[in-house]
Amino acid sequence: MFRIEKVKDYSVLSKKAAMLIAAEITQREHPVLGLATGSTPIGAYQVLRELYQEGRLDFSAVRTVNLDEYRGLAPEDSHSYRYFMNQELFQHVNIPMENTAVPNGLLEDANKACLEYEALIRKLGGIHLQILGLGHDGHIGFNEPSDSFPRETHCVQLAEETIEANQRFFSSKEEVPKEAYTMGIGTIMKAKKILLMVSGKDKADILQKVLEGPVTPSVPASILQFHPHVTVLADEAALSKCKL
Repeated sequence: MFRIEKVKDYSVLSKKAAMLIAAEITQREHPVLGLATGSTPIGAYQVLRELYQEGRLDFSAVRTVNLDEYRGLAPEDSHSYRYFMNQELFQHVNIPMENTAVPNGLLEDANKACLEYEALIRKLGGIHLQILGLGHDGHIGFNEPSDSFPRETHCVQLAEETIEANQRFFSSKEEVPKEAYTMGIGTIMKAKKILLMVSGKDKADILQKVLEGPVTPSVPASILQFHPHVTVLADEAALSKCKL
């Protein structure tokens, strides 16, 4: 079930998303946040940093688990998602680093890496609020369009479209990793609440399919139609093709 909040632009979207995340942090004794990387949540992370710096938000009891990580990249690699989270949020607030988790991209045994991450999420009692962005092909995390919905954390071969979309963060297309560890659709769907953030006219077509089209693994995010507590926070441009 979707609760759709339409906002004017990315700036307003970022502020609203940060306030929803902040509310989750303040209302729970030991909040567990599922975090996303990519360009969409950067503005929200900036606002969260400002709230902390103003003394209005405390991260000391927060636990986080990230959606995904490139396979083969070290945490200190500037292209890794661990590095991204450190730069955009963790190093600027009072969250203990041991309370933050990102899949281990250096663990060569893919099955072990996935099982350990899934076990960690269970040990934390599950995710209270999962933040998601939306890929142009409808992927969430690195769950690409396919013929099924992956249940748990797994290793994926990245689609050509995803590699091309992420090329802007690397010196060349050849440098973009071809594999990644990602939470499964089943893992994401177990979160108590989900916040889907979507911005820009280039996401209008896929957001319309997610919200109004059939539920199909060829549009992975369409499965969110079956989740009881999803807030869709999107700007006018992203919602421009939706009838809702």
